[in-house]
Amino acid sequence: MSNSTITPWVVGNWKMNPMHADALKLIEEFKLLLQQEPISQAACHIGVSPVSIALTNIQAHLAEFNRTIYTVAQDVSKIAGTGAYTGEVSAELLKDSQIEFVLIGHSERRELFGDNVEIIKAKLNNALNAGLTVIYCVGESLEQREQGAAEQVVLQQICDIAAIVKPDQWQHIVVAYEPIWAIGTGKTASPADAQMMHAKIREGLKQITPFGTNIAILYGGSVKAENAVELAACPDINGALVGGASLNAQSFFQIAKAFAQSK
Repeated sequence: MSNSTITPWVVGNWKMNPMHADALKLIEEFKLLLQQEPISQAACHIGVSPVSIALTNIQAHLAEFNRTIYTVAQDVSKIAGTGAYTGEVSAELLKDSQIEFVLIGHSERRELFGDNVEIIKAKLNNALNAGLTVIYCVGESLEQREQGAAEQVVLQQICDIAAIVKPDQWQHIVVAYEPIWAIGTGKTASPADAQMMHAKIREGLKQITPFGTNIAILYGGSVKAENAVELAACPDINGALVGGASLNAQSFFQIAKAFAQSK
């Protein structure tokens, strides 16, 4: 069973999907499922991460639900505040729009858009200082795993941010472990492998901060309804960062239900 002191999180990362009409349909279908079979806030935190252009609109629709569904930004600028930075959205602008959560460090940002350690640290620093909660993504490539370096890589990604996170800010961080080779590929780390890495992350966090015992560690990487129950049963897997399956209301609901029932 999952750590009973940590309320699970299930967050749907929509990535660059879907079209607006489809997003609204998805939201309505998910709302109906929750009305028919409620999942309490105490049993599972639920969030969705739409494209930036849809953040406030989706947030308004989520406010109509019979429970809190968090709206999560997919990224944030390395620049703080406001100013002449065309195309950027700062942490302060997100906060001003009542967006309280943000993904940082996703492998697609690291690999495709050049988010190196210094950029990630700047984004994280800005987000935390603006009062946002950060879902910080870590994970290794297939090559790194085959070389036996998976744990070293992931723990280094945790250590990368340790120097800039103030002691009391750790309580505003959620960690998401996503093995890069499992993202969007249909491949999933076995529950045993995922649990082993989550336990190592937990061990590393506990060495860095007193909050390490209570930081939620989510698993991401081809999470779907079919494997959610088995993943949710692992003691150090405290939820899921869901990609493709979050674009299907029924699948996303079943994943949230699995983690809600794992407590």
